[in-house]
Amino acid sequence: MNRGLLGKTGIEVTELCFGALPMGPLQFRMPEEQAVKLILAALNSGINFIDTAELYQTQIAIGQALQQFKGNDVVIATKSTASTYEEMEKSVLKAIAEIGRDYIDIFLLHAAKATPKVFEERSGALKCLQDYKAKGTIRAIGISTHAISVVERAAEVEEIDIVFPIINRLGIGIIGGTQEGMLHAIEKANKAGKGLYAMKALAGGHLINDLKNSFDFVRDIPGMVSVAVGMVSTEELEIDVKLFNNEDIPEGLASDRRASKTLLVSRFCIGCGTCVKTCPNDALSLVDGKAVVNKTTCLLCGYCNPVCPEFALRLI
Repeated sequence: MNRGLLGKTGIEVTELCFGALPMGPLQFRMPEEQAVKLILAALNSGINFIDTAELYQTQIAIGQALQQFKGNDVVIATKSTASTYEEMEKSVLKAIAEIGRDYIDIFLLHAAKATPKVFEERSGALKCLQDYKAKGTIRAIGISTHAISVVERAAEVEEIDIVFPIINRLGIGIIGGTQEGMLHAIEKANKAGKGLYAMKALAGGHLINDLKNSFDFVRDIPGMVSVAVGMVSTEELEIDVKLFNNEDIPEGLASDRRASKTLLVSRFCIGCGTCVKTCPNDALSLVDGKAVVNKTTCLLCGYCNPVCPEFALRLI
């Protein structure tokens, strides 16, 4: 599988990154033993890059897989929504303990819906990452975002090594503009020497029936070194590996890719609006005192699930 260097970090990763969000409790709720087997299968297939986050609750499964994996060339990226120095320090130490390493390759500010002020508003968290990078505990610092303006600002922030933006052929999920605007922002980050890898190439399932063209669109973006793709089965893994190795997909090998999944709001919804504020794509709104889902823009990320005080949201 093709590999590339993330910006100026010296970190080399495979073009296909294993996205660990879907297998966790926010989406598929995969049993831990099954998750470990899938991660091991991904590593044994040649993938050396895994993207996770504290919010995804998959760091422990990744750590267990690393203990069983015979190779040592694995790059882990994780992220935290922490704002203060103290909160971020807890996140860093938790990641180290759960993943089972004394360092983290890439640690990102988890900032899907944030504005360019995120670097000032979360300056304490950023300072913590800088201090741990100086100690050698973190190899590179970055930010994950859905916002064009944040990608543009990140290109100018010296402390940021890596940018993890949303980009897909439909432009779904992009905050503050169009697909074209995000491509310009990515170009700016690339010219600034930032390492780039992409999220949501399949637009949360909206491009499920056009895998090759959708992946190739993102792979062909100048400077885009890797694409994080969520996988919850060996069939999905096999298809993705073949596509990223530019191989033909055998006839009969199929994957539902969770295309039938949907976000439902139960009768227990009290209309508090917490989920509306959390949704990174503004796919939730309040109508007549109840949360309503816009299925054409919902990314099926599951970020809304844990914040609902009434447990009224379900991905099924």
